[in-house]
Amino acid sequence: MSDFLWKIGGEAGFGIMTTALQFSKLAVRCGCYVFAYPEYPSLIRGGHNTFEVLLSDKRKNTSKDRIDFLVCLNKDTYTLHKHRLAKNAVVIFDKSEFEIEQTAELRLIEFPFNQIIKEEKAKEFMKNMLGLSASACILGIDKSVVEDMVRSTFADKGEEVIELNLKFVNYGYNYINQNYSEYKIDLLSSKSSKPLAVLTGNDAFSLACVLSDCRFYSAYPMTPSSSVLSTLAKWQIKADMVVRHSEDEIAVINNALGASFAGIRSAVGTSGGGFALMVESLSFAGVAEIPIVVFLSQRPGPATGMPTWTEQGELMFAVHAGHGEFPKIVLAAGDISEMIEITVKAFNLADKYQTPVIVLSDKFLSESLFSLDSDKILSLIDNSNIDRGKIIRQTNSETYLRYKDSADGISEMLIPGQKGFFYQANSYEHLEDSHTTEDSEPRVQQVNKRARKIQTYLKTDFQLPKVFGNLQESKLVFVSYGANKGPILEASRILAENDMQTAYIHFTHLYPLDEQRLKTEVFDKINKPLVLVENSSRGQLAELLREQAGITIDKKILKYDGRPFYPIEIINKLAEVL
Repeated sequence: MSDFLWKIGGEAGFGIMTTALQFSKLAVRCGCYVFAYPEYPSLIRGGHNTFEVLLSDKRKNTSKDRIDFLVCLNKDTYTLHKHRLAKNAVVIFDKSEFEIEQTAELRLIEFPFNQIIKEEKAKEFMKNMLGLSASACILGIDKSVVEDMVRSTFADKGEEVIELNLKFVNYGYNYINQNYSEYKIDLLSSKSSKPLAVLTGNDAFSLACVLSDCRFYSAYPMTPSSSVLSTLAKWQIKADMVVRHSEDEIAVINNALGASFAGIRSAVGTSGGGFALMVESLSFAGVAEIPIVVFLSQRPGPATGMPTWTEQGELMFAVHAGHGEFPKIVLAAGDISEMIEITVKAFNLADKYQTPVIVLSDKFLSESLFSLDSDKILSLIDNSNIDRGKIIRQTNSETYLRYKDSADGISEMLIPGQKGFFYQANSYEHLEDSHTTEDSEPRVQQVNKRARKIQTYLKTDFQLPKVFGNLQESKLVFVSYGANKGPILEASRILAENDMQTAYIHFTHLYPLDEQRLKTEVFDKINKPLVLVENSSRGQLAELLREQAGITIDKKILKYDGRPFYPIEIINKLAEVL
């Protein structure tokens, strides 16, 4: 199968998001891998919502620029996206709302959405089931597969809801079979014997929280991290977890720090503005040496910015967040497999170093749908392990020193509850026994102790960036982090088909960085142009590499309009930057 892009659009409230998820599940049941990306304004009603789903016989973590199938639930969908239509693209629309001039370039299907809704006296959002079933019929999906999906999707809604949706499925199939059977494509006619899961980046983070034995998650809803809160809330009984929707982000992180101090693994989720409110308590976690995992899903700022769009403008904020000097660790995932792996590692690192660990995401990764082999998920589950470091529940020492000076910078953290042992965990500088101090010698001792955690981390847990391709044979080397991994790898594949070999350096461990190893084991081996690819206006990874490792990247492909990269955009920009 060649990559095939299906896209649906309409107003908020038309069920665009639900329809795309259902279509994605139908596609994987028919043996396809999918990648799906939503776009929507920060409006409850109205505005223009879209979801595009890439179908492929290979796992993909990005979309493509040309649309092969467009379902228009309103006029805006056609007007705003017609410039992306591929030759011979199928377009479904309602002639009663708007007309499209027939050309040899398009296969137009006039579908009576409004007439059916009126005759059935149904809610307008039922258009989505008509568009879904018509699409399924054209692409060769057996109606029974759609019916099974409807029954499983609406099982908790009651038989009346199920029957209504099945009725609209019949409308879609019957209308296409009676009027446009010549447009049918045998693309999704088979059924898959290989199970695939469909999940978002936020779903992957949520799953990893459970795998990591996280028992407390708190958040204040903030796009694009919000769905973690609702997902974990659904799972909390089975996962034996407390999930708390706190009154604001200050309460969120303090709730979690309290839970962590009491001995359970804790995490919070937010985006830029919410993270800003958490920063004071991030420093508190640093000085009190309390483990915490922070899920930071980026969106365009500053201030409220563009709440429902994507960007990578908070890398340097995450690295430098907090007043004073204290160790923290910043990680980032490029796809859902890495999200599971990185998140499990984040909880282990937070416990081991008793410090904040930030897991970076962005809207592109957090809210896109990915398909993944169930075997891969089971493998990630089997390979996950829990390491609580020096967190203990009992000590045999006669004199317990919570902040004991140690060679690796890490002291034993005694969970409160052992009879006869007490210590303070407050925001002041302290002695080894935890009592507050303002004397110079213990101040220097504790600052140096905490700083040694960084050297321990670099020696034992830091990972160099992953290298894709051959650094010596390539004509240029892409450098990036996060969800740009998908577009870059696809751009590299296309370039290779056109006899241009490239390599790609993909960072997952962003801070702190091992300057010596980065230079000697990676960057000193490169004598080809380095090209940064990033969803920001400054190229913050290049700033970080220059600041932390003295590595300079002058050539940059940057995008900061709130939209992710398409692979073809990266390819087209190369001529300019080179």
